[in-house]
Amino acid sequence: MLILLPPSEGKTPAPAGPALDLSRLHFPLLSEPRGLVLKALAETSRSDAALEVLGVGATLAAEVQRNTVLAEQPCAPAHRVYTGVLYDALGYASLPAASQRRADDAVLVMSALWGALGFADPIPAYRLSMSVRLPETGRLAAFWKQHLTGPLDEYAGTSLVVDCRSSTYAAAWAPDPQRTAAVNVFQIRDGKRKVVSHFAKHTRGELARHLLVRQGAEPATPQELLAAAAEKWEAELMAPAGRKPYQLNIILPEQ
Repeated sequence: MLILLPPSEGKTPAPAGPALDLSRLHFPLLSEPRGLVLKALAETSRSDAALEVLGVGATLAAEVQRNTVLAEQPCAPAHRVYTGVLYDALGYASLPAASQRRADDAVLVMSALWGALGFADPIPAYRLSMSVRLPETGRLAAFWKQHLTGPLDEYAGTSLVVDCRSSTYAAAWAPDPQRTAAVNVFQIRDGKRKVVSHFAKHTRGELARHLLVRQGAEPATPQELLAAAAEKWEAELMAPAGRKPYQLNIILPEQ
């Protein structure tokens, strides 16, 4: 089983740690494109148009400045650097040791800077979104798609892929729809299903945690994933259509 997560917009800088070493990250074939994006991000972040190109406001100027010296920044495991609603709900630090080891193997984070990361890969905090178009790379989702498809297809093999990514990051790699389930979250409001982004992020984090801590064999098919999700939530599974994978819909009760 692989669990795909989006990165968080906010990142927590490591107070101390080793310097960046691309050879310590998953997928060594990505070292060259990672280096290209690192260089392009540093050059863009030094430019007068940095905030506009990166799509951020002046309050994030310090984070953009940090992009220019990422090779000198201390690194920490990705599960510490990425923070926010989804990652708080997953709660890596409070997982049992066996579940942490499972997470290190099973969780991949899609990234505009790194392409794809293992959960324990050491990285510095940075500011970059997959929707950005850098002058040297073009739109990052399209750039990464050409580099990720081969390595991630091979890494996934025949495993079930539990896709908790947002649409921006899902564009960078499309796993086999017959063995992939995209996770959607709805809440009942006034008797109707509504999409609520905050609860969606939180519930995807809770689902990832549930899959990492539950006893017994991990789900190997979308149908087994549905059964695992149904241990905690009302859920349904929609069949794939063309290149669109299975859809695991979690329905939260009305509040």
